[in-house]
Amino acid sequence: MTAGTSISDKFYIFAGVLFITALFLIYDLYTSEMYQCPRVRYSSPIAGRTRYKPKINKLFGLKVLDRDIDFDINGSDVIVFLHIQKTGGTTFGKHLVKHLEHRCDCSNKKSKRCDCNRPGTRVGDNNIWLFSRYSTGWSCGLHADWTELKNCVPKVLDDKENNSKKRRYFYVTVLRDPVQRYISEWRHMQRGATWKKARHMCDGRLPSKEELPSCFTGENWLHVPLDEFMNCKYNLANNRQTRMLADLSLVGCYNLSKMPDEERKQVMLRSAKRNLRRLAFFGLTEYQLESQFLFEETFKLNFQIPFEQMNNTKAELASATAVTPLQYERIKQLNSLDIDLYTFARTLFIQRKALMEAKKNNNGMLPF
Repeated sequence: MTAGTSISDKFYIFAGVLFITALFLIYDLYTSEMYQCPRVRYSSPIAGRTRYKPKINKLFGLKVLDRDIDFDINGSDVIVFLHIQKTGGTTFGKHLVKHLEHRCDCSNKKSKRCDCNRPGTRVGDNNIWLFSRYSTGWSCGLHADWTELKNCVPKVLDDKENNSKKRRYFYVTVLRDPVQRYISEWRHMQRGATWKKARHMCDGRLPSKEELPSCFTGENWLHVPLDEFMNCKYNLANNRQTRMLADLSLVGCYNLSKMPDEERKQVMLRSAKRNLRRLAFFGLTEYQLESQFLFEETFKLNFQIPFEQMNNTKAELASATAVTPLQYERIKQLNSLDIDLYTFARTLFIQRKALMEAKKNNNGMLPF
């Protein structure tokens, strides 16, 4: 045996060992009884101040991690976008109607909406594959939550298509770092924006004024100071992402007297995590390209442009640096459920992306 042959043989043996070792590591990662999440630190927009850390170690089985969805845009499948305020949902919503390889018809310049009909739909007919702000409008109410959408979407589509039929619904959403999202919502309200037209429908009825009082009098909350914004007990900005993903029927909707406050919070959090696991897709505002990859691999629908990771604007940075350390801690306390939920979501997101990449590199097959 020549020296060259000996080196070549050793190289192939070494490569083979590495490959087999990698397979065992991946197998162990996704079949172990407890996957230990890496201790990832979440930085606040306020440099050098307090950070919060993940506390959750969760097992995600293949059924949760492997999103192998056979989405049929020509059949009766519908993507439903649950748009949570101040998570970058407007940008994602525009991607859905304007930048997918199967584009919606956005030719009507007088309307913000696009016609998202299935390929081959006759002119004048409705055969909708996307339920979202920019396709069907706020048909279930302004920024409808999971509870509202589940009970509303089928009926709305039946009415729009003038046809009652069985459909498969695939829910998607986008989540954002809870502290940054909260500050963004405060700034949004400071500028005079409101969501007064939101219905908050639950169990077939709207909440009473006693159940959900307004935090302000007059038309808006223009120039509201952060402390006043935080002091309103009924401010729906608090733990908004958890509430909008939870089944509110489990906690008596907006009737706070149905159960003790701590029990209500834990029921909502468990429900939100359960629903998040079951969503066809969720993205994270802080991970634009990774979110795009997961969506495309999940639905086998490709975007024609890459998602852009937007850095904080000067206005956002200015508002963030205006927050004192005490106010920052208060924001964390008011959004403790969202911080828990986001930590959970980020762990699931990372593991799901790892599995998707492994499948893509293995010709679409699970690597074990």
